[in-house]
Amino acid sequence: MVDYAMDIYSNLYDKDAPQSMKERRSEVVANLKRLQASAETITQFLSNEQAVKQLKQDKGYNLQFLQQEFQIGPDQIEALYHYAKFQFDCGNYSAAAEFLYHYRNMGTNSERLLSALWGKLAAEILMQNWDAALDDLMKLKDVIETNTFAPLLEQLQQRSWLMHWALFVFFNHENGRNAIIDLFFHDRYLNALQTTSQHLLRYLATAAVVNKRRRNIMKDLIKVIEQEAYQYSDPITQFLECLFVRYDFEGAQQKLVECEEVIDNDFFLTACKEEFVENARLFIFETYCRIHQCIDLRMLSEKLNMDHEAAEKWIVNLIRNARLNAKIDSQAGTVVMGMSFPTPYEQIIEKAKGLSLRTFMLANAVVGAPRA
Repeated sequence: MVDYAMDIYSNLYDKDAPQSMKERRSEVVANLKRLQASAETITQFLSNEQAVKQLKQDKGYNLQFLQQEFQIGPDQIEALYHYAKFQFDCGNYSAAAEFLYHYRNMGTNSERLLSALWGKLAAEILMQNWDAALDDLMKLKDVIETNTFAPLLEQLQQRSWLMHWALFVFFNHENGRNAIIDLFFHDRYLNALQTTSQHLLRYLATAAVVNKRRRNIMKDLIKVIEQEAYQYSDPITQFLECLFVRYDFEGAQQKLVECEEVIDNDFFLTACKEEFVENARLFIFETYCRIHQCIDLRMLSEKLNMDHEAAEKWIVNLIRNARLNAKIDSQAGTVVMGMSFPTPYEQIIEKAKGLSLRTFMLANAVVGAPRA
């Protein structure tokens, strides 16, 4: 990283880097050599694939095996942790991730094991290895949830950190939009969000809008948005409030325009702008259709912030793809909605959808609760 900084300085000012940067480079190189020497024994062991395969899940066995066969003790294992951290600081994320992975298999210091997992997650994110990052994210979640003896404030802080780091993964992984809903709606994480991180509602709301398969959580999301409106509000949450609480279609249309600007300037959301706008228009259309039987196409195009011809094509495709009970009367310029009501069976299925997950989380909370 020091070399990189020196190159940038030279390119910007067209002269050699100052003496202070050269001295800093010498310090870094000396530190690298020192850490490399202290971790040399264990890095040589890790380069031997056949030897590494002999390690087992039992860390007690591993420590004894390493000590007897390779003269590697706790000091060398801790040296690997420091060497991995230095590799991360130098921008060598691949080596850092590999060394931290092995440290977690051999180390016994609980605090550093947790720190190593955070470090590996950061390295995988920076390398954009989203599958590995999601796996580390779930491991971190398990570690946090099983550490029930930690102070409550520390648990709250860890969950808050996890939700923030998770944004890098959830908006890049193919299954991330499901995963963010599952994590953020977990009782303990929802509590952390409402207590310390209300601004994360923006990302939960966006995931709910773009995820067509998880519309059943919209009612619960609206409740949370209403509860936290006095502390946090932005165009995305306001759009959902206008549409599902006040049924203010003009307000929703205005907020949708503001949402586009917000998404354009949000690092995590900018890639899903078109998908968000498309699904937001679909929500407007469906909500408007629920309370109207005969809809004027010109008025509807205004609600969707589209021109008349584009709105008509969009609605035709929507009716065809979503198999809506609706017909377009081109001469009259109207959409006629057919009346349909959910059967008792469909109502029961809808109400029961979230019960299994809630029961599972409740059982985990009861089993994992510390006993007096």
